[in-house]
Amino acid sequence: MRRTTAWRHKRPWAALAALAVLIGLLSTLPGAGRTVNAAPTAAEAGNTATVFYYTKTRNWSQYYLHYAPDGAAWTQVPGTAMDAGCTDWVKKTVTLGTATTWQATFNNGSGTWDNNGGKNYALGTGTITVKDGVIAHSDPCGGSGDPDPSPSPTSGTTSATVFYSAQTVGWSTVNLHYAPTGGAWTPVPGIGMEQACPGWFKKTVDLGGASGLAATFNNGNGTWDNNNGANYALPSGVSTVKDKTVTRNATDPCASHKPDTTAPTVPTAVKATATDTSIVLTWDPSTDDTAVTGYQVTRTGGTKGTQVTSVGSTVLSESGLEPNTRYTYTVKALDAAGNISAASSAASATTGQAPPPAQPGTMLGGDPRKDPIYFVLTARFYDGDSGNNRGGNQDVKSGNAANHDPMFRGDFKGLVQKLDYIKALGFSAVWITPVVLNRSDYDYHGYHGYDFYKVDPRLESAGASYQDLINAAHAKGMKIYQDVVYNHSSRWGAKGLFTPTVYGVRDSQWSWYYDEKQPGFEYDGLTVEPKSGKSYYNGDLWSTAEPSGNTCLNWGKPNGYKSPEGYTIYNCQWPSPTSGMFPSKYYHQCWIGNWEGEDSRSCWLHEDLADFNTENPTVQNYLIGAYNKYIDMGVDGFRVDTAVHIPRVTWNRRFLPAIQQRVAQDWGPDKAQDFFVFGEVAAFVNDKWNRGSVNHSAQFYTWKERKEYTADDVQAALDQYTYEEQLGPGNQPTSSNAVLNGNTYHAPDHSKFSGMNIIDMRMHMNFGDAHNAFNNGKDSDDSTNDATYNVVYVDSHDYGPNKSSVRYAGGQDAWAENMALMWTFRGIPTLYYGSEIQFQAGKTIDCGPSCPLATTGRAYYGDHLEGTVTASDFSKATSASGEVATTLAQPLVKHLQRLNQIRRAVPALQMGQYSTEGVSGGGMNFKRRYTDAATGTDSFALVAVTDGATYTGIPNGTYKDAVTGDVQQVTDGTLTIGAPGKGNLRVYVLDLAGKNAAPGKIGTDGPYLK
Repeated sequence: MRRTTAWRHKRPWAALAALAVLIGLLSTLPGAGRTVNAAPTAAEAGNTATVFYYTKTRNWSQYYLHYAPDGAAWTQVPGTAMDAGCTDWVKKTVTLGTATTWQATFNNGSGTWDNNGGKNYALGTGTITVKDGVIAHSDPCGGSGDPDPSPSPTSGTTSATVFYSAQTVGWSTVNLHYAPTGGAWTPVPGIGMEQACPGWFKKTVDLGGASGLAATFNNGNGTWDNNNGANYALPSGVSTVKDKTVTRNATDPCASHKPDTTAPTVPTAVKATATDTSIVLTWDPSTDDTAVTGYQVTRTGGTKGTQVTSVGSTVLSESGLEPNTRYTYTVKALDAAGNISAASSAASATTGQAPPPAQPGTMLGGDPRKDPIYFVLTARFYDGDSGNNRGGNQDVKSGNAANHDPMFRGDFKGLVQKLDYIKALGFSAVWITPVVLNRSDYDYHGYHGYDFYKVDPRLESAGASYQDLINAAHAKGMKIYQDVVYNHSSRWGAKGLFTPTVYGVRDSQWSWYYDEKQPGFEYDGLTVEPKSGKSYYNGDLWSTAEPSGNTCLNWGKPNGYKSPEGYTIYNCQWPSPTSGMFPSKYYHQCWIGNWEGEDSRSCWLHEDLADFNTENPTVQNYLIGAYNKYIDMGVDGFRVDTAVHIPRVTWNRRFLPAIQQRVAQDWGPDKAQDFFVFGEVAAFVNDKWNRGSVNHSAQFYTWKERKEYTADDVQAALDQYTYEEQLGPGNQPTSSNAVLNGNTYHAPDHSKFSGMNIIDMRMHMNFGDAHNAFNNGKDSDDSTNDATYNVVYVDSHDYGPNKSSVRYAGGQDAWAENMALMWTFRGIPTLYYGSEIQFQAGKTIDCGPSCPLATTGRAYYGDHLEGTVTASDFSKATSASGEVATTLAQPLVKHLQRLNQIRRAVPALQMGQYSTEGVSGGGMNFKRRYTDAATGTDSFALVAVTDGATYTGIPNGTYKDAVTGDVQQVTDGTLTIGAPGKGNLRVYVLDLAGKNAAPGKIGTDGPYLK
């Protein structure tokens, strides 16, 4: 539940003293004091589009437009010849029919193509430019389809020449949107300005008889400079606008400028590397007398002709190429004046076989209690593809860079490669951290969701998508449990629902933090934004101009505080629930004041965890739709993060039924019963009921509502909280679903089950000693709907026992004892990655970026997995080499493998009810039974962990110990078992012959089980 980030701020917002901010210069449409004509609809524009294509950096002899309106066929290759536009531009107007969007590519008619790196250009209606891979809405020729403003009637003709400096905003396209004094505004986005010299754009407009004009500027993609909403008042004659300063009667800023005719240096050290049907191309950066603005990569080879791709960084990654094909690349460098270097030396690489396409997955099904769980932080487990490693903006500060240990290091490819390791340990379910696209300063763990509909590209590789992982696990008989978050998004909101605009100024203090807005670039965590050189680019999130409809209080005003560096902190610079930055219909508006109070369900936990208003239907639909996608992929269950911070009535009304409905729709009602949902209802005390609050206790979430509430989800949540809190612990429902009736298994009553199982927080908090965990666990079972489904672990990515901040350090004997209990007692045993070798024992689990990950409980585990391993079955490695062979030889690994063998062979240990009735000795001793008439299963076992015991009133018959093979005949209903010793145990199984015959000794003796 704890999620750390780069900065921890104290509440309220005014007390922020660490930094924080975000991005962009101007993101509102021009407003304030004048009328803006709405952009014409497709129908009004005749449903056409005019596209301008930049020729200076292509220098082709001919230009063709090959296109397809959405829903229509492509033109025949090579397409339609484009017409001359103006210097350095060609153009073409196309009719789209009923379509409002279309795809386009460009070519020279002789087999050289610009298809946007294989993605095609997605274009709309109106006037569009495509310049070196960047799309904008503008008329670069300034005369083709110019709007006709209507100045006030007056005698004579006046004009205005406007120069606009784009050096600060970094726009490659500038439009002038204006109105002569007393006249009408041009249609949005205005008319294109010509580049006069590096950093300056120019336009001369006819004012009729007007004395001046009101003006705003934009980049053609919705980012505006409207003088902070006041518009610019410009006179006739020559004016310059630079950094919001207007100079009237100005001299031409380009008059003394010597034209830039010097091309950048030729790129060097070009290297191509192929993996499967993907190629990564890298090169050293070029230099220029002004600045290099980008690169042009030409690829030859294959059957699809020559391809030209524009990139802004010094790396190009291509996938989906033809198999077994040699591709050759050259690179040219570009500057702002359109000068282009000579081509680099060629680099070549040959692709291999194409990886098989990911087929849709199918949920495995089967009782989840049969499947012990191995929990991994995917980004920290095993690095199968270094190409998707990313350090983020805390890479250096955290110390990770010095350790060559980027936060995003492990990936799905690495997990696929090491599934046999997990299977060799004996696990048949893998719980992975959230897979959705994250966004924050330290987001490797996955709990800062940004785009819930997109898998984070930093986890995927060619041939190793999330679907590939699911399918690979299923092929080995292993389930995938996906960690999901319904309670919160990242501090930047949730893409597709709401993302906030924050105040940020790129002055001498903050320009290092705020990246310039780059039209057409979309953050995905992986792709490097060309100008900033960052994969953690933030230029799309901030603005100095107050956004339209802004509700954030005191926008952009200094709040009187300074960052640690002495920088001025401004209001609305960092997302906050109390600033008004997040709309209340989508996000809650408060900080938690009482962690056991009602506000813990309706307020923010942390600055990086923007709290969803989960009682809002739009939010509910957003989340349900997102997680339906992963159910469709065939995942086998959800681990629900921060479940306690959403009212139970909301879970029971909305989210849990939606999960069941989708699973049943996809995989049928039988498998829907097997889809395993287990929630994190964090309670860090040893009480049965968390500080007396039923609403904040884990077992509470396993029950349906027992009262009808109003249809209003907000009011229903309040009413449910009050109603249950007043009833208190003594009036909660009880259950015997986990407990035997004497020696008899009875059919559990799940009629009041909510659909959510739980992590056993009571046992987790008490695993400092296995005996305490055992006794405390039993104490809560009567208030849980069915504790045989509890997920049981010692420590995790958040805490160790007793809310310890370090990974469990009780020693090998204690670990062996804890495991022996977990693998035989009720519930589903779960192990945090690396605990099988006491990995990082005693190390702080999470210190955020204040220390290197390598020193924490979230360290990279892959060094222990190098080499090869093949598992023939669960708990069985048929071959292993390298370091992973050493790992598999460790004492606790051998212990774990045998525990999994024993548990898998005895149904009573997987799904059985338990009892301590008639069991003396006071230790961790109990009996378990599971009976299923439909399958003819009847399994009865006596378990002694560490301590000896006498069992009375048990069925007579032959009992065989699964650990030693010892055979005991019971004729008087009594069996005494000697103390096996710490970490050891005895499992005497009643031999019922036939299908239910006792297995006898299972596996071979090891360091503890003997």
